Amino acid sequence: MEETVRWVEKEDPDILGFSTFASSGLTAALTSERVKRKNPNTIIVFGNHHATFSGERLLRKYPSVDIAARGEGEDTVVDLVKCLKNGGNLRDVLGITFRDGDTVISTTDRPLIRDLDSIPFPDRRLLDMEYHSVVAGARLATRKFTSIVSSRGCTYSCRFCTCQKFALRSWRPRSVENILEELRYLASEGFRQFIFVDDNFTLNQRRVIQLSKAIRNERLDMEWLCEGRVDNCSPEMLKELSRAGCKVVYFGIESANQRVLDYYDKRISPQQSMDAVKAARESGIEVIVGSFILGAPDETREEIRTTLEFAKRLGIDLPQFNILTVYPGMDIWEELRTKGLLDEEEHWERGILVPEVCPSAVPAEEIKKMTNEGFHDFVLRPTYLLGQAASSLRSTFRMRLIVNNLVRIRDIVDSINKIQ
Repeated sequence: MEETVRWVEKEDPDILGFSTFASSGLTAALTSERVKRKNPNTIIVFGNHHATFSGERLLRKYPSVDIAARGEGEDTVVDLVKCLKNGGNLRDVLGITFRDGDTVISTTDRPLIRDLDSIPFPDRRLLDMEYHSVVAGARLATRKFTSIVSSRGCTYSCRFCTCQKFALRSWRPRSVENILEELRYLASEGFRQFIFVDDNFTLNQRRVIQLSKAIRNERLDMEWLCEGRVDNCSPEMLKELSRAGCKVVYFGIESANQRVLDYYDKRISPQQSMDAVKAARESGIEVIVGSFILGAPDETREEIRTTLEFAKRLGIDLPQFNILTVYPGMDIWEELRTKGLLDEEEHWERGILVPEVCPSAVPAEEIKKMTNEGFHDFVLRPTYLLGQAASSLRSTFRMRLIVNNLVRIRDIVDSINKIQ
């Protein structure tokens, strides 16, 4: 924080923006207070999750934050800067929350951007360092790396996700040619790896196949990662991903129990997860990551154990075990709030683990212990270790991953030794 504040003081900006979510929101708020003391004339704007779902609370708690930009920010920030520069009325800027004296005012929501091709490419030369991709504790980026968005939004309504409210259950793709233009630019800037950070990259499989074929035809010498739903991952599509340079696929598997999946409104089955992992393996995808969520309000210990065992049977390379955490904007947050199980004023900023506020849930500390043991059981299997070694010897990508994660591997070995 000290380094950040010194940098801001040196730059002396007219406007300073923060993108905030979960714990980063608190860090940003504390940083904004320090900045305001050093640079009192700097106008501080917060965007992303906290600004969208808790804008009024944000401004009431932190006098250092002047404006919250809700929803998508590209057009809002342009209108906001023009308004501030020309001495206009903030009430005329759509999609913001601001202070007028002691009153907090929220203007009308800004409509979603429908034509994503109209958004200029991010100028990554403005960054002092490249992005890194860390999944389940493993650093997957081994070459010059960045992120890219090929679509926004999602038509599904998973109850542990805020996307349906943020993007109004609307899915908007960029054109294939527009994406290729950005990829050509990235290649010319020396980037050799990227990740598609779409809300739902594989929603339209026909589009993904078309895009993959176009990427392969470009021969850009780039490796990439993406996320996918297990019910939208046909063998044909996965083969095209692999041929186009996709090395890592991240699946949202969540649970081995249909009852829990139905509670999440995930709209998948454990069998679909098994089929998707098998198809990804047969297609040549080199690293398959599976994400799991444990700790639903009435999920039993036996159901948690079933999911941990299911992860081992799936054939994935890396599991990511998460304890269900809720934030404003999620359906489960609203459910627990309505039932009086969580205090909005206490938890809106950091969110809360569901097992910490739900009496019917398995205690959070117990789930943490189960997941730690489950992860160690996963990586200590002889068949797993031999399979990973054999796959790595055949793959330069995987060998680079091993070198890139030597510290992480050492930490795993140390923790295993402590358990033993």
